[in-house]
Amino acid sequence: MKQNERLNHLFGSLFFALPLCAAFTFPALAADGTAEYLPAVYATFWALIPSVVAIALALITKEVYSSLFFGILVGALLYSGGSFELTITHIFEDGIIAVLSDSYNVGILVFLVILGTMVCLMNKAGGSAAFGDWAASHIRGKVGAQLATILLGVVIFIDDYFNCLTVGSVMRPVTDKFKVSRAKLAYLIDATAAPICIIAPISSWAAAVTGFVESEDGFAIFIQAIPYNYYAILTLVMMISMVILRVEYASMKTHEENATFHNDIYTTPGRPYAAAENEIRPDSHGQVIDLVLPIASLIICCVIGMIYTGGFFSGTDFITAFSNSDASLGLTLGSFFGLVLTVLIYQLRQVLNFRDCMSCLPEGFKAMVPAILILTLAWSLKSMTDSLGARYYVAALVQASAASLLNFLPAIIFVVGCLLAFATGTSWGTFGILIPIVVAVFENVNPNLMIISISACMAGAVCGDHCSPISDTTIMASAGAQCEHINHVNTQLPYAIVAAVISFFTYIFAGFVQNPWISLAVGIAMMLAIVFVIRATGNIVKEE
Repeated sequence: MKQNERLNHLFGSLFFALPLCAAFTFPALAADGTAEYLPAVYATFWALIPSVVAIALALITKEVYSSLFFGILVGALLYSGGSFELTITHIFEDGIIAVLSDSYNVGILVFLVILGTMVCLMNKAGGSAAFGDWAASHIRGKVGAQLATILLGVVIFIDDYFNCLTVGSVMRPVTDKFKVSRAKLAYLIDATAAPICIIAPISSWAAAVTGFVESEDGFAIFIQAIPYNYYAILTLVMMISMVILRVEYASMKTHEENATFHNDIYTTPGRPYAAAENEIRPDSHGQVIDLVLPIASLIICCVIGMIYTGGFFSGTDFITAFSNSDASLGLTLGSFFGLVLTVLIYQLRQVLNFRDCMSCLPEGFKAMVPAILILTLAWSLKSMTDSLGARYYVAALVQASAASLLNFLPAIIFVVGCLLAFATGTSWGTFGILIPIVVAVFENVNPNLMIISISACMAGAVCGDHCSPISDTTIMASAGAQCEHINHVNTQLPYAIVAAVISFFTYIFAGFVQNPWISLAVGIAMMLAIVFVIRATGNIVKEE
């Protein structure tokens, strides 16, 4: 405890000292208004340092807000060469203000607020409580509650943001009743968000990957790459087998034991959503239909919203419309009309009056403030690494090793994808960097190895996304489970690392065998063997 306090004190001192050092120590470097400004460290290893600093501080200090801002500050200092003026303007003008001015980002934030409002509405109407009571009489035990969460996560495969928040809002009352810790719920949500979206042909992720595969049939390649997506598939195998066998290890075991035997689903003092939950007093007359109808309306409206943005109502077929959809705008439109329908349903059912419905707007916004703040800082940190040319450094690194390590390249790309997504906090950005390189290297050499390598890129991006505390999907999973963000990161990391290591060896095997089913069978066998070994060492949490 004292060591953490000293670290926090040192961190706080540096937080205020670095800008002053920049002002008085370094020479001022201003960009020439007539030419594009490139920092001295552009497209070098230093471009990844801001993310490394932010992640390391978040894991050491257990405090994510200032850690992210400190990473942004380091990125701005590297960009400016020490100029105080350029450092400050880069942080705010090119960073925070720029990401909050981006229409895609704003759409995601609006979607977050509307989802928060709908969750508040369902809680206040008593729909969530009624569903929890119904589930308690139909779902058997803690294992059943976790399997039901996994099933719902698999069913909602449209978009990872939508998945995280919807599954969280529906299943929280159920998992709370069966004493599933919030950290475990966050893991279940996260492990059925991106891993499901990345192997679902009709999803916003499939659309993103398709768009990055130029000069090829992107959708056909995505379909062929599905059985090679070992991290996604092995994560699902690991999650389901561990739930059934009641296996938990590392810090997750502490959280689960505390929830089971001490009835504390949070474990640590950090519980940023608890106050918002306590302020909501559900109507005791609510029924299960008061949760089912709003969720069904939301899903239908979001699907319609996404295909609308892809041109479905202008004559484009459904698959193409989904591939060309704008997830941000589609989810914003869909969630808005889902909210309107929810208010109308509650008015017709006389569950809540209009004033009570409108009072949920600020409450929903309040509940999402932690997620909005972390997302804004994470996006700003990404803009710092972009301005330092991180993508070009990684691209050159991969191309340099392509020729000499051809059969090992899927495993290498998987590792690079993990590290890049971990450092930048973005899966889609990792796709954009690595997939064009893979296509250029393999399209005229070995098309089958190109498919495996593209899948390795996608798997690595999802893995790094899972491990990174600055990942937007990880942040969304914390928000959906209403779990302290650092708790989610710390408990998920040991699980993601096991799946990553097995996936790495599976990609080495696949690079030589080049058969998806043989390699997948080997990977699943290794995963199940590891789960049984972990169980045999006593890592079991039984129900009370």
